Amino acid sequence: MTVGGSDGAAEIERTVVPTPVGDARISWHRSVGPARAVLGLGHGTGRGIEAPDLAALAAALPAHGITVALVEQPWKVSGEKAAPDANTLDRGWVPVAGRLAAEGLPLVVGGRSAGARVAYRTSAAGGAVAVLAMAFPLHPPGRPEESRAAELLGSGLPTLVVQGTKDPYGGPDEFPVLRAGMRLAEVPASDHVFAVPGSAPLPTAETLALITGTVADWLAALVL
Repeated sequence: MTVGGSDGAAEIERTVVPTPVGDARISWHRSVGPARAVLGLGHGTGRGIEAPDLAALAAALPAHGITVALVEQPWKVSGEKAAPDANTLDRGWVPVAGRLAAEGLPLVVGGRSAGARVAYRTSAAGGAVAVLAMAFPLHPPGRPEESRAAELLGSGLPTLVVQGTKDPYGGPDEFPVLRAGMRLAEVPASDHVFAVPGSAPLPTAETLALITGTVADWLAALVL
């Protein structure tokens, strides 16, 4: 079901997608001109689709021919305070990926933090051609021995990981050697939510611009 909605001054098209674990919701940020691809992005376990990096991508990429679909997972739509287990998250994502693929365009899936993990685990079932990870949680803070590198390396798809150099869930220097077709982009002095201190080499606005430019260039290089 697709409904109209308002996001500030802009009208945002929203689609409700039934899943086995409840309704998910897609907020569409349509390409300016003919779309070359759909980028479906899920949120993490904290902030929803209003997270600054997701919002920045949704604002910037349509001008590059990319339709951005921000996905609110069923647990967030229903107002639950805590995310469910990984299996439940994955079951709530696959039908969404099917709806995104129904646009008839190349589908890139991804998200921030836990949303990126869901995208990696379900990328094959969802028909994605590539994966974008924003602030991939390589390990719980202070526990590098509990690595999630297997998820990161398991998709076999072209991948971009955008990671803050001060991310307590794993900085760029902690990542394993990536496979062919995978790229790791560093965001200077930023943490897990890409926040930067006042002494950072790039202020917040320029940090977000760096992120959106990096993603736009990567998508263009995929020749979608």
